[in-house]
Amino acid sequence: SSSTFSHGIPRSGVESMNVASLVLERARSEPDGIAIRCPVNGWRRKGSRVSYTNISNADLDRESDCIARGLESIGIVRGTRTALMVRPGRELFSLMLALFKVGAVPVLIDPGIGLRPLRRCLDEAEPEAFIGVPAAQAARIALGWARKTLRITVTVGRYPKFGAPTLDRLRELGTSGPHDAPYATATMEDADVAAILFTSGSTGPPKGVVYQHGNFAAQVEAIRGLGHIQPGETDLATFAPFALFDPAIGMSALIPDMDPTRPGHVDPRRIIEPAEEFGATSLFGSPALLDTVGRHGAKHGTKLTTLRRVVSAGAPVSADIMDRFLGMLPDDAEILTPYGATECLPVSCISSDEVLSETAALTDTGLGVCVGSPVPSIDARVIAIDDDPIESWDPALEVPTGSIGEITVRGPQATTAYFNRPDATALAKIRDTDGVANADKSTDNKSGFWHRMGDVGYFDERGRLWYCGRKADRVTTDRGTLFSVQCEAIFDTHPKVRRTALVGVPVQNGEMPVICVELLPEIPRRARGAVEADLRALAERYAHTRDIRHFLFHSRFPVDIRHNAKIGRPELGRWARRKLRGRIRNASSVSL
Repeated sequence: SSSTFSHGIPRSGVESMNVASLVLERARSEPDGIAIRCPVNGWRRKGSRVSYTNISNADLDRESDCIARGLESIGIVRGTRTALMVRPGRELFSLMLALFKVGAVPVLIDPGIGLRPLRRCLDEAEPEAFIGVPAAQAARIALGWARKTLRITVTVGRYPKFGAPTLDRLRELGTSGPHDAPYATATMEDADVAAILFTSGSTGPPKGVVYQHGNFAAQVEAIRGLGHIQPGETDLATFAPFALFDPAIGMSALIPDMDPTRPGHVDPRRIIEPAEEFGATSLFGSPALLDTVGRHGAKHGTKLTTLRRVVSAGAPVSADIMDRFLGMLPDDAEILTPYGATECLPVSCISSDEVLSETAALTDTGLGVCVGSPVPSIDARVIAIDDDPIESWDPALEVPTGSIGEITVRGPQATTAYFNRPDATALAKIRDTDGVANADKSTDNKSGFWHRMGDVGYFDERGRLWYCGRKADRVTTDRGTLFSVQCEAIFDTHPKVRRTALVGVPVQNGEMPVICVELLPEIPRRARGAVEADLRALAERYAHTRDIRHFLFHSRFPVDIRHNAKIGRPELGRWARRKLRGRIRNASSVSL
């Protein structure tokens, strides 16, 4: 089906759907059930045990009704793009639900991306309203964020500063006058814009992904099906965007006392204590968080006795991290690693049982990381690698089973555009055409587009998808193309190596492959020579790593701010180029 675009956003829809209705259903069927548990005695408080407060489903419904009326009274209505910079907790949940109820469009940006990228993202998103904590309001005024388009501001805090009403004032406005009936939630169509979520910028400038109400509904159903989630469970949610799904899925969201922008540096006690106190059955965390908490658990013999499943995403989870964290869990618990991106999640999923019993050993030999079979709602194909836009789908684009290519997907949770980024949209989307339906599965694809994941991989004979790295991270040499994950997995098997990263240094006939190495924190610098000799021996054992000659040791890799797990290879590549040039100036034997 065709759509009319404005700012790169589809404006037409077919079915009525407001993502807020998913939360409201639970509020009315289980009014006394717990929607959220969150800390009450300050963020990152040290020393005494953290206290938590409970918000019931009915309370969340009533509070968001009240805020929705207050939003309307100050001009935040259907279609109003509203930047939201609020810490995870009661206020964030209530505001998000209220914005959905009025039909406004929340704009979410990771605050850790830096002040300059934040300004660019906000200017690009063109928000008409800004709701934020006092620090965010101060930065907005001082740095001129979205100055051209902002007309409404709200401060989430106790002090009415910055010329903006407070959230408490919105509550007052929402309770004035007769309000016997529940707030009339806006009726939205499947393709109406629900939110703009910015990518982390770990593999390029952050982009505003346009989410439609139908995308969110499909995500909720797909996520619920991943781990056979049952109503009434408690999810220890360490990543705010996923925590927002919990009430819609039927789970209670347990928000830990941690800095969500630094999951790899979490105090493990801030995860372990609430998990045990409130009987968490599920946990969502980045691989970096699982690594930190798992090491603590192994050292102290800690057990998380109530967890049934752990969901980890944002980057591949190594077998070592899985195995260590499983040591903290009951025997029947599992770790699930869904594959996807902000633009489409989930695409596929694999469990720790399959990884540890089979695929991890293949990963260690350089075959890539198995990310499992596509979820039922997704149709995934692998096409020939191309850095240019592809206007329309053609079956001839596909490569044979076992051949590495670019991963493309379609389905109801696949988004169709970036906001105000027509060039990026053209690069990432392929217009769907007739005659490409997969006879083996039924996908409910209303978007009319395939999304290019920006990742490379292949399908094996069993229909499982194997991830080989980001398309932009491949290194093209005069002897062929190297893919990051396939090469790095080989060197990551060394017991003294924390992680490695393949980067390319430009040379006359393409790129020269270089392996950057980060050792485990406890390994002394004097061990580098012996480790390098071992890595060279490993490289010789495999055809695709045999031509790698340069190994550079780095004290700590740059990583993304969202999950602290994706390696910043572009930055490492620039560093490697400087290091190798320095060796030449110092009459080293290295040549370019």
